Amino acid sequence: MKQVGIFEAKTHLSSLVDEVEKGGEIVITRHGKPVARLVRAQAQFSPEVIERRRQAIREIREIASKLKIRATQEEIKSWINEGRR
Repeated sequence: MKQVGIFEAKTHLSSLVDEVEKGGEIVITRHGKPVARLVRAQAQFSPEVIERRRQAIREIREIASKLKIRATQEEIKSWINEGRR
């Protein structure tokens, strides 16, 4: 695991991110003491969560079809935004 000082991390951030993208891990230090760790981001949602969301979308589409609701994505987005006001 590579360690870099905070100034070096700031100066060379893009190359450090490249290194992390390839599977590396970097510890950022301040005055020689570890303060942060730069690691590759994990997928935000698990496959189970993604599947539950897809199922919910299928169910919503079925209900809309039964109720004969015809709306574009833009209309739906505008309805959502209206509800946020």
